[in-house]
Amino acid sequence: MTMERLVVPPEVIALIETLTSSGHEAWCVGGALRDALLGVPQSDFDVATSATPEEVKRLFPRTVGVGEQYGTIGVLDRNRVLHEVTTFRRDVSTDGRRAVVAYGVSLDEDLARRDFTINAIAYQPVTGEWRDPFNGSDDLAARVIRAVGNPLERFREDYLRILRALRFAARYDLSIEPATWSAAKESAGGLSTLSAERVRDEWFKGLRTACRVPQLAALWRDVGAAELWLPGLSPDLPDSLSAQPRDPVLLTTLLVSDPVELLRRLKSSNAELARAAAITAAPGEPAQPDPVAVRRWLAAAAGAADDLLVRWELRHGSAAPWAAEVAGVRARGEATTRKQLAVSGSDLLAAGLAGPAVGQALDRLLERVLEEPALNHRDTLLALPEVRP
Repeated sequence: MTMERLVVPPEVIALIETLTSSGHEAWCVGGALRDALLGVPQSDFDVATSATPEEVKRLFPRTVGVGEQYGTIGVLDRNRVLHEVTTFRRDVSTDGRRAVVAYGVSLDEDLARRDFTINAIAYQPVTGEWRDPFNGSDDLAARVIRAVGNPLERFREDYLRILRALRFAARYDLSIEPATWSAAKESAGGLSTLSAERVRDEWFKGLRTACRVPQLAALWRDVGAAELWLPGLSPDLPDSLSAQPRDPVLLTTLLVSDPVELLRRLKSSNAELARAAAITAAPGEPAQPDPVAVRRWLAAAAGAADDLLVRWELRHGSAAPWAAEVAGVRARGEATTRKQLAVSGSDLLAAGLAGPAVGQALDRLLERVLEEPALNHRDTLLALPEVRP
């Protein structure tokens, strides 16, 4: 693979020049280099340096300790954009979830602690020099994911790397070389020691970025990760799941048998849990694609209706047969909820109803309006027998 000069944002170059002019090494590292070599648009350029975190903080007036215990300082440029600057480091000890690190090592030693060869590449934008001690560029050219050094050791240092391998494979349509794959399967039991939040983040990132969602799901199943963290993951997934939008909560409701329980186990937010519950509780489609049935479906689906329309399209590869009628109902402003009725609870109280009778009357009126939208006028509704005390 040809390794030419990269276009690096001037703010990153200025940051690196500040470090080098003070006698420190400084290199661009991370996913931006991998993406650039793959021809994928890249954004954030992380920086690795021989300067310690304290030295970085002395050199730059505006910093944030985004991961200082691991050697990472966030440096804010003049536009208040944050750039991560991490000291060259080596692992002193690891427990499969987190590492204790030490500084005072070389760039090559720092690259040696990284997960995969495709992520163990460095670039000096001032001189144009590349550093690729593990031939990651060759693996990118061959479209292969390979662990740096001994794959069993890499995964035992941090079991999350197994899930990262799956994500990179699905995102870039890469293969995982046999020794790395074998080690991932052998080490998969260690995934049970990870926090639910870290697993959820990898699952969501994978769903957002995979070339083909079925490929990602197959990798999770085949390596043994689904058995531990995604029970009920469907073995039969349509290729239409690779379409947009890539909404991880919505996709999870399609991919697993009990999405609410799974998302709860993954420590998802209350809003995400409520959304998944609404999607799974609502009827998936109207009984018929006619206007009355569609209005009744919208009433039953409530806030989940749009998600259900997208789910149908993802599952079948085409718009739902009733999608046009939904658009028509909305364009005509036809009521499908209590709030859209032309009368309110106050109107019914004034008409002589009280207590539970108010809500019951609103439900009856909505039933009438779902059948006959033209009835939805205040005086017309108040004259109906449904509002009599």
